[in-house]
Amino acid sequence: MPREAANWREKYASLLGTPEEAVAVVKSGDTVWTGGWTSVAVQLCGALAARVGELRDVTILGFLNPLSWDRPEVLDSFRIVNFYASPLDRPAVREGRYDYVPIAQWRENTVPPGMDAGGGIDVALLPISAPDDDGWCSYGANVFFSPTMAAHARTLVGEVHPDFIRTGGQNRVHISKFTRLAEFTLTPPPQPIPPRSEETELAAQIICTLVASEIVYDGATVQFGIGDVSAALPVFLGERRELGVHTELLPGGIPDLIEQGVITGAKKALHPGKVVASAAAQLTKAEIAYMDENPAFEFYDFDHTDDLRNLLQIENFIAVNNALAVDITGNVASETMGPAIFSGTGGQAVFAIASSTAAGGSVIVLPSSSLVAGTRQPRIIGGHTPGTAITVHRGYVDFVVTEQGIARLRGKSLRERCNELIAIAHPDFRAELRADAKRLYGVG
Repeated sequence: MPREAANWREKYASLLGTPEEAVAVVKSGDTVWTGGWTSVAVQLCGALAARVGELRDVTILGFLNPLSWDRPEVLDSFRIVNFYASPLDRPAVREGRYDYVPIAQWRENTVPPGMDAGGGIDVALLPISAPDDDGWCSYGANVFFSPTMAAHARTLVGEVHPDFIRTGGQNRVHISKFTRLAEFTLTPPPQPIPPRSEETELAAQIICTLVASEIVYDGATVQFGIGDVSAALPVFLGERRELGVHTELLPGGIPDLIEQGVITGAKKALHPGKVVASAAAQLTKAEIAYMDENPAFEFYDFDHTDDLRNLLQIENFIAVNNALAVDITGNVASETMGPAIFSGTGGQAVFAIASSTAAGGSVIVLPSSSLVAGTRQPRIIGGHTPGTAITVHRGYVDFVVTEQGIARLRGKSLRERCNELIAIAHPDFRAELRADAKRLYGVG
């Protein structure tokens, strides 16, 4: 180990200061990575936002923010680039105050010129644990893009969290890589994903029961998508055996399944015996503690967990993801309704492609309808509104599941697909959907 790394205690002490001192490294014209969701250095971001009067032309990169930059004085100094909208971000994204970038992977050939990880990020604000005896920090349960940023950003600023857990995988960075540090002293902000409504909770119970009993099978490796229904699936898998987990977001319920012998990872071709994820969300404190230094868990950069080249190595792969709406031929919209942006591209498409290719296991779950401003609206629809982004092409959708049942689409004709999906639509809208099938596709 280099002398600088070996003398990490002295370096740590010399770099530690207030959040305001830590973000003083940011200069006008810089591009700053702020992370997303559970990987946002919120106290450093607050200190940076307080510098708006002295900074100009700073570009802020982030996604699923638990805090809002959407204030006139901030936007006068900062350009906000968003990769996945949270409820806090949506108005600014939709109304053009933020720039929205629909990317599914952070690679130099898939992001806009000048913003690539190899040459465009001046400062990365990263939440980290305190160093261990050898000077290594973890990213806690919130890795996401942090290893990529640690490897490529010109300057690293760490927000030190004393309660962060440690896992295997890519979940570590040496303290010697940081230029400034500040200890986190605030109460964490509420996460930007609201809890399930009572109606959605009831639908999720039925949907997850169907998926667990009729689609997931012993020995399968499962991915759990972010969202109301798919993230509820683990607690319904108690009757399965020898499951594996390879997912971007790790939901609650996984530790119990390990203890029950349901999840073993014994039949995984990639990372056998390991629960693989990029970040955890909406877990209890006990579940987080269970993962701490537990060799069963490995957390990796998003560009490892969501890399199609890796996913195609997983046989018996089942990907379970949410949707805003599905048309009667199977095209899935999960990020927009018309041009209105709700979330982001994320990894859903690559998980669907990989699972459909490897095992015919691409599953979309959603309630058949939702109450919007007191009016019931269908989620299985005749056709998507103009401007809607198709997140998953119908060719990579094998199952669609609502509380009304399972539509099995693999190998089906348009006529058969329409009939399958109309059968799991909300009963109030089936007649209208049959008319749409006839009008749009000439089938009935």
